[in-house]
Amino acid sequence: MNVSEALATRKSIRAFRPDPVSRQTIESILALASRAPSGGNLQPWKVHVLIGAAKDELVRRTKARMLTNPRGGTPEYHIYPPELTEPYATRRFQVGEQMYATMGIPREDRARRLQQFVLNWEFFGAPVGMIFSIDRQMQEGQWSDLGGFLQSIMLLAREYGLHTCSQEAWAPFHEVIREYLKVPQEEIIFCGMAVGYADEAAPINSLVSERAPLAEWTVFREHA
Repeated sequence: MNVSEALATRKSIRAFRPDPVSRQTIESILALASRAPSGGNLQPWKVHVLIGAAKDELVRRTKARMLTNPRGGTPEYHIYPPELTEPYATRRFQVGEQMYATMGIPREDRARRLQQFVLNWEFFGAPVGMIFSIDRQMQEGQWSDLGGFLQSIMLLAREYGLHTCSQEAWAPFHEVIREYLKVPQEEIIFCGMAVGYADEAAPINSLVSERAPLAEWTVFREHA
């Protein structure tokens, strides 16, 4: 698979098959992804890979926290800007509506929407879950580098016939994650990622989110 194919076929998968993914495969993906660029070669990323019983235990602890606080807590960073303006607010709203439409869940059916949303904290049934963190001293440049690392993982996964879903939904549960994985206070827990084989029969996986046309966000300059 070339890079163009990987980009064209990468999408957020929200229903996985239980088929196992070998540790060797994950190690290969991460080792290759570490070639992602980072300013000053800081390589600011930290990763916890959870497989089998280790993943199941994080899911169990997270669900236990939901009994007292369904939202988990307050993330250590703003997942979205507090006052999201246009066109970004509309884009966020539309993709959510499109996702639930694939399953025939109307907006007023809050119970079914919540039932689907909670699957975030089961890694959508994927056999492998990852948790990513970054040192608190890092700034915007290093957060950008972390994003490039995440993208590298997701594209490499396609080469191995795998799919992914990056999940900032894990950020509110940073206290549960920190306690279980012994993540030091010096690190901010950024996101999770589900990795595995897509359940192609699941309606929700038919969603391919829209992209704005080039002319909407690009300016070409050819003359002074």
